[in-house]
Amino acid sequence: MMSSSIMSRMLQNSLSVLTAKTATSPRLFSSSTPCPAATDPPAGKLSGKVAIVTASTDGIGFGIAENLARHGAHVMLSSRKADNVTAAVEKLQADGLSVSGTVCHVGKQGDRSNLFQQTVDKFGGLDILVSNAAVNPYFGPTLDCPEDAWDKIFEINVKVAFLLFKESVPLMLQRGGGSAVFVSSIGGFQPISALGPYSVSKTALFGLTKVLASEAAADNIRVNCIAPGIIQTKFAAALTDNEDIADRVLETVPLGRFGQPSEMGGIVSFLASEEASYVTGETIVLAGGMNARL
Repeated sequence: MMSSSIMSRMLQNSLSVLTAKTATSPRLFSSSTPCPAATDPPAGKLSGKVAIVTASTDGIGFGIAENLARHGAHVMLSSRKADNVTAAVEKLQADGLSVSGTVCHVGKQGDRSNLFQQTVDKFGGLDILVSNAAVNPYFGPTLDCPEDAWDKIFEINVKVAFLLFKESVPLMLQRGGGSAVFVSSIGGFQPISALGPYSVSKTALFGLTKVLASEAAADNIRVNCIAPGIIQTKFAAALTDNEDIADRVLETVPLGRFGQPSEMGGIVSFLASEEASYVTGETIVLAGGMNARL
């Protein structure tokens, strides 16, 4: 275990680098009762479309799922914990949105297959995949990262993203095409100190996006990626909830504030819609102006 002083120093070093760069430039969500009947979605640019969003019961995933639904899509939410899925589904259904949910640990093949099957059974097909699930079990110098932690990061953050897309393709083909969006991170452009392996896994998603976009284009399937900056979520709490660290972080953000999960959904709805019919293979940064170039 690293001491808190070492962790703090590594974060401070990372912030100094960022500042310098900125200056220079399977089961249903309720195991006892069936899912509530889906309501008709509001009219919008995604009307009639069906979407899956992984890790979507809070944070960025929830913000994306809500926005897709508000634009008319039927959305299947998912998370590892049934209680979280139930709460998220009930919240969105209370707003008249067409959503359902299922428990899914994306690292388990059976759960992934169940996620797709529940979506087809509930909504009749699939048009949109948003791969948002990610993990970070290690904090510290990259060279000290245990092999099992490295493997876990790349299994969930990269391999599973690929496997989800692979399983979605046959369903999208049945609908004449579709759209996939991978959720990466600003860390994929500017590695975050003490989060090296995680940052590398997020960089890998940029390459995965390019490869799959090229290969799937002939099937009318578009593949894009978003790279959120520092968003106020549980995952980023170490950066946003400590006043001293937060002030340093905000020095690297020209807009002078942290992003909100709800601000991530609009660009995903755009990428999934016909408005973005000529956009594929791209990574769009949502980071308040933070430096973000490889």
